Amino acid sequence: MHVLFEEDGAFKAATLVADNDSSLQVETASGKRSKIKTANVLLRYSEPAPALLLDQAEVLSTGIEADFLWECVGDGEFSFADVANEYFGHAATAVEAAALLLALHAAPIYFHRKGKGRFRKAPADILQAALTGLEKKRQQALTIERMVAELKTFALPAEFPPLLGQLLYRPDRNRGETKALEAACSETGLSAAHLLERCGAIRSAHDYHLQRFLLEQFPHGTTFPAAELPSLPSGLPRAEVRAFSIDDATTTEIDDAFSLQKLPGLGWRVGIHIAAPALGIAPGSPLDEIARARLSTVYLPGSKITMLPNGVLDAFTLGCGRDCPAVSLYLTVTPEFEISAHETLLEVVPVVANLRHHDLEPLFNEQTIAEGLSDFAFRDELMTLWQLANACEGRRGKASAMQGQHDYNFRIDGDLGDAEACRVDISARKRGSPLDKLVAELMIVANSTWGGLLANKGVAAIYRVQTGGKVRMSTSPQAHEGLGVKQYAWSSSPLRRYVDLLNQWQLIACLNGQTPPFAARSDALFAALRDFELTYGAYAEFQRSMERYWCLRWLRQQVMDTIEATIIGRENLARLEGLPLIQRVPSAPELKPGQRIRLRIESIDFLTLGLACRYLETLGPATVAAGAADDEVLEAVD
Repeated sequence: MHVLFEEDGAFKAATLVADNDSSLQVETASGKRSKIKTANVLLRYSEPAPALLLDQAEVLSTGIEADFLWECVGDGEFSFADVANEYFGHAATAVEAAALLLALHAAPIYFHRKGKGRFRKAPADILQAALTGLEKKRQQALTIERMVAELKTFALPAEFPPLLGQLLYRPDRNRGETKALEAACSETGLSAAHLLERCGAIRSAHDYHLQRFLLEQFPHGTTFPAAELPSLPSGLPRAEVRAFSIDDATTTEIDDAFSLQKLPGLGWRVGIHIAAPALGIAPGSPLDEIARARLSTVYLPGSKITMLPNGVLDAFTLGCGRDCPAVSLYLTVTPEFEISAHETLLEVVPVVANLRHHDLEPLFNEQTIAEGLSDFAFRDELMTLWQLANACEGRRGKASAMQGQHDYNFRIDGDLGDAEACRVDISARKRGSPLDKLVAELMIVANSTWGGLLANKGVAAIYRVQTGGKVRMSTSPQAHEGLGVKQYAWSSSPLRRYVDLLNQWQLIACLNGQTPPFAARSDALFAALRDFELTYGAYAEFQRSMERYWCLRWLRQQVMDTIEATIIGRENLARLEGLPLIQRVPSAPELKPGQRIRLRIESIDFLTLGLACRYLETLGPATVAAGAADDEVLEAVD
């Protein structure tokens, strides 16, 4: 005697060895004996042998049509053995009964299980819904199969264009298009980006990286919402100074300017003038909401996304030939370049010049200063401010970290909409020049002085803090060890950084004797700090990635096979010559920082921003060891 039974969700056949009331001892075809519950037995039979039963039943069950079987049975609950007798028209054999059981079990949408070997046919409406869903899945499977076939021939399926952003950056694995793309990637060995590029879906690698950033940081687009432009403040006193700014040629958000007045017998009155959009933008206003959402201007080669609308920038930038509202810090400086006093005023400042680095540096540099300056506009002012900057640097006890560093300027010729057709020129400008030091030191003076003023008055602000080598944002006026100052509150770039705008609101309220808009330890203050730090970091990372993209484009544009590089860190981290491009070179022997090497450029991948280089030879030590500049000093210059 043999038995058909169910165990762990599977049907099994075995030979009966011992029959007890509640359990059976059986032996399988392999000779293994086991104990099973009597309740699990579905069928007792004498032939065929257990090893043959399920194989024969499986073959027979393929001819049983589920829909016909569903029509044959009644609406009530039934046993598979009873239906087997009716279906075959005679007392069903063990193979026939087992075949019908397998057929019922294989059609769950037609027959619902009600117990061991018992079923009930699905109601007509539920069956119809299930069949519709089944057909839908079948059609989806056919569609996926068709899309996979098209992708493998590098043809873009018609369903893909409206979903390209999602497929590239935020794939939904429940969608058929995503399943098709993943299957095609698996079969072709290509990544999603590379496969879609082969299909012509990616306009350019530049656009691929830009769209990823915009989707993450500007999901609603970069167009500014409608907002009323602020009116310029009235009633401010007009400063009796001739202010001038010092910036790169491409700078349009001019936040800072300087002035110098001779004080007979006392020294000088040095003015540090900062644009004052906080005088026109009210906290909580629509323009504040715009700035709060963006938190900073985004910079990338050939373009930028400003924090504030152009109308606001035009109104408050320290442009030449205009009287501009400003927050001015005046320093009383002795002939020995000691700062003996300072005061802060809200006023209108006449800006008489926007000086540019490329015009000034041939005239005002270390060599021309040593040899004696020629006659040019603002020569005397620049020389005095540079001497003051040197004295400030000495008092900080922190020598400039910018010596030997380079600032790289990218000039993109062409329409970024067709980035592949653009030409890129990359020029290096040595950091730590007299102009750099002049601007950086005066910005450090302004940010540390105003930070101290807010701290002494008990007015909340957001500070840059460095302790133990780690730089972070804080609402506590703690020391910045890297700069050698007691406190440092970003306040000098309110047109392009939200923290500076917030600190300017606090400073203006303090000067006017008003209640500051942000209370100490307020949720709004902490939220602005947290959001700014995260967003500012994301913007900086995007800028670095786009600079890397254009460096790779420059390498391809120059048709370079080899390039020199300088080792700057452990594990053969190298900086490519003439480029702000850092590359690890695993193939090089272990070398010391400052060692120059020659590399062969083997491959460039614009989508992954990957660069493969192979070590060729060691050239010798660099004349100036490469290293990372102090970020805070660079930020002060910027």
